[in-house]
Amino acid sequence: MLEQDQPKDVLPFQPIVLIPVYDHEHAIGKVVAAVLQHGVPCMLVDDGSGLPCARVLDALAAAEPDKITLVRHAENRGKGAAVLTGFTRAAADGYTHALQIDADGQHRVADIPAFLSLAAAHPASIIAGCPIYDESVPAIRLYCRYLTHVWVWINTLSLDIKDSMCGFRAYPVAPVIALAARQKIGTRMNFDTDIIVRLYWDGLEVINLPTRVAYPLDGVSHFRLWLDNVLITRMHATLFLGMLWRFPSLLARKWRTR
Repeated sequence: MLEQDQPKDVLPFQPIVLIPVYDHEHAIGKVVAAVLQHGVPCMLVDDGSGLPCARVLDALAAAEPDKITLVRHAENRGKGAAVLTGFTRAAADGYTHALQIDADGQHRVADIPAFLSLAAAHPASIIAGCPIYDESVPAIRLYCRYLTHVWVWINTLSLDIKDSMCGFRAYPVAPVIALAARQKIGTRMNFDTDIIVRLYWDGLEVINLPTRVAYPLDGVSHFRLWLDNVLITRMHATLFLGMLWRFPSLLARKWRTR
C-alpha cells in the first residue's frame, strides 16, 4: 500500500475503492476483478438491486471476504445515497480515503494507481477524474455536460473543477462525513456535482486527473431523463444562491490563489 511521511496527528493513508451498484450484474464481476488486481480493498454498496445482481454481489463478497465489503440498501435510494452509505461505513472501518468508481465498467480501472498516488501525496484534496471520451459517448450527453460545467464555474467563481459529473474520484473521508452531518446532499444523479462544489466551498483543493471513459460495458443506464434533469436544475439553482452569500470568501480565495 502507498505510504507517505505524515505528521504525527495525521492518520496513515488507508484507501478503499467504493462502488455503488444498482442492477449491474453483467459488468460488476469484471470491474471488481480489475480493482482487486491493484491490491486495494473494495466496498460494494448494493442500492436495492434486483435478485440477479444481488446474487452476483453475494457471490463476489463470499469469494473474497478479506478484500470485499458488501453493504446493502433494502430498496433503491439513489447513487448518491449509496455513496454516502459507503462513506459512513468506510469511516467506521478506519479508512482515510475512498476512491469512487462506477459499476458499469465505463471507468478505466487501470488508472486507480494514479488516483491513489495523488491522493496519498495530497491527502486533504479531492482527486477528480476529468473524462477523455471515446467514440462510444452519446453526443447529447457530451453537449449537456457543458451546461453543468458552466454552472459549476459560476458557482465556484473558478475553473478549478474541470468536470463535476465524473464519478471516478478520490475523496478524503473525514471532510465528506463532516459535510454530510450538517448539509443535505443530492442523493441521485445530482450527487457528484453537488458534493464536489460544496467540498470546494469548504476549502478543499480539487486536483483534476485526465482519465479515459467509455459508455458502458453492460449497456445499463439509470439516468431518468425528466426527474434527474429536474433534480439537477434545482441543485444548480440552490448552489447559485449558496454562492451569492459566499461570494466575498470565494473571491478572496481566488485572489489568494493568484
